[in-house]
Amino acid sequence: MDFVAEEGHFPPKAMHIAQKLPSWRTESEIQTLCNLLQVLDSYRNYSEPLQLLLARVMRFERFGRRRVIVKKGQRGNSFYFIYLGTVAVTEDDDGSSAFLDTHPILLHKGDCFGELGVLTPSLRRATVVCMEETELLVVDREDFLANKLDQEFQKDAQHRFEFFRKMDLFESLSDEKLWKLVTLGKVEKFSYGQLISKDFVESSSIMFVSKGSCEVLRLIDLRTSPFYYKWIWQHLELIDNRPLKTHLNEPSPVERFKEFQIKSYPVQDFSFLKLKHLQNSWEPKGTSFSRRINTSGNTLPKMLGPKIKSRNPHSLKCSMISTKYGDLPEEAAVGAYIKIHTVEEGETVGLHQILLPENEHDMRPLILVSLGAEMIRVRKEKFCELIDSEVTEKLSRFKVNYPSDEDLCRKFLQQSSWDSFRKDLLRLLVKPRQRPPFTPIRPKKKGIYSPKSLILDLCSFNKETKPCHTVFVAPQKYLLPLRIVEAITAPRYKIQELLPQYKNAGVLV
Repeated sequence: MDFVAEEGHFPPKAMHIAQKLPSWRTESEIQTLCNLLQVLDSYRNYSEPLQLLLARVMRFERFGRRRVIVKKGQRGNSFYFIYLGTVAVTEDDDGSSAFLDTHPILLHKGDCFGELGVLTPSLRRATVVCMEETELLVVDREDFLANKLDQEFQKDAQHRFEFFRKMDLFESLSDEKLWKLVTLGKVEKFSYGQLISKDFVESSSIMFVSKGSCEVLRLIDLRTSPFYYKWIWQHLELIDNRPLKTHLNEPSPVERFKEFQIKSYPVQDFSFLKLKHLQNSWEPKGTSFSRRINTSGNTLPKMLGPKIKSRNPHSLKCSMISTKYGDLPEEAAVGAYIKIHTVEEGETVGLHQILLPENEHDMRPLILVSLGAEMIRVRKEKFCELIDSEVTEKLSRFKVNYPSDEDLCRKFLQQSSWDSFRKDLLRLLVKPRQRPPFTPIRPKKKGIYSPKSLILDLCSFNKETKPCHTVFVAPQKYLLPLRIVEAITAPRYKIQELLPQYKNAGVLV
């Protein structure tokens, strides 16, 4: 219970370790403190040797509201990690503007500030003031130099310098400008599946992937796609194997021609054409043909006889919503995250539109998700000040054309159809187990996640089923007004009907 604290405060046992002098701390205490500080993103971004050295020298401080931590114009002697609370960065001397500004620059738990003041003997460029009760972990310049942390920082900076030097983009930059870029860059580490940016198109930073890789995703609202609208109604026709009147605004030419035949000639008898043809073919042979032909409705062509009836519209027993292309079942109004591109090690994010005029920018929100990556983040305005004419010329040729939303929708639906077909085919060709494998009986948990909630089942539209939507663990303001799915299960013809030669399971194709 020594490491238990209320409301996210720094634990008492860790506070006791941080109050000791660096030389008095044991290796186990340093490792314990290092493990505890893994909750801080900025601390986790450092290499493991640096994390242990920082855990050896940092001390604990708690400040109240309106307390000025860093004052503009003074010489920096410490840098800080925020463990609890919020601070504001201002341009005035006393930090009072932070309480008057409607949108101040805020730093929260996990952020750090003041690092440059320890690395270089420079003056503070801004004031940092506490917006509430704040708990900080402080690294002083004296302890920083005494424990040779500057050498470890220099090693990390050298690795970043070598990374930038290997890039073709910065081949023409001088070492001096490249070291400035290293100084301006901020290293950030992200675990697998962690969100890097909700929208890197509007981000004020450029990101370089120094290690690992990440994915570019796009959230598509499928309701806005005409292809999705047609696809939904085409598949709903197969419900219960009964014809369903399509709601397509643009039917195919074959359907229009058939409908025209039915409406124009609903009861016409064309059997005399057959009679005349037979008479003409028998006359050269001297054969008389006077047999009466039965012209009942059963012998007429299927498309043109009196027995033909127009297709009865099939009414879906579900609520509809109105879209730009017509009515759509409310349950089918979903969205999906679709992968667009994979950014590998050595590539950049946020440079593809940096030189384009604003009227040519693709302003669609693009999401960046980590696959286990280490990123170097540089602000765009600082980056533009460092580049020369050769780098600018290379950037003018650097273009990334992401596919349109309609193409992404087609790709998503094709993948869903292929997944459904593959599962059906495997179920048909693989012999089922004679005895199911033993599965222990586990009580159902009332959890927040249901795998079924990520699949849209079109076959359940006519059934009274309880919707199983995902419950997001997030504040209400962050919830999407759209149900997110990762696949769509649509009604389709059975494989036994399409391939009658494979009616039995276990037959190899």
